[in-house]
Amino acid sequence: MASGTLLAFDFGTKSIGVAVGQSITGTARPLGALKARDGIPDWAALERLLKEWQPDEVIVGLPLNMDGSEQPLTARARKFANRLHGRFGVPVTLHDERLTTVEARADLFSHGGYRALDKGSVDSASAVVILESWFERQD
Repeated sequence: MASGTLLAFDFGTKSIGVAVGQSITGTARPLGALKARDGIPDWAALERLLKEWQPDEVIVGLPLNMDGSEQPLTARARKFANRLHGRFGVPVTLHDERLTTVEARADLFSHGGYRALDKGSVDSASAVVILESWFERQD
């Protein structure tokens, strides 16, 4: 990897959480959330993020049921990942995101109570968990 920078996305139909991380340190931090309309993001905002961070790779959370089976949102997350790759030519990897929202909510709550649980914060924190769990599996 050239810079070791990665972006992660927690895909949702109304909001897409975003995080940035470094493969050298294996850490990530939230960048906020992008609004989406029925799963369609603001492609111009996504392009700005990609130009600003110039990631070597993009990780998209793959929503699966607890038993590993697919759910309706799984196909939409795959489509989002395919479009990211098709529009911008960036390498995209799908990563199992089971329980990331639960973990993100628990972490945010422990640091700020209910006030910390706004939708954008949860989505971007979920993207952090997705990216950090991806880093852990690379060892």
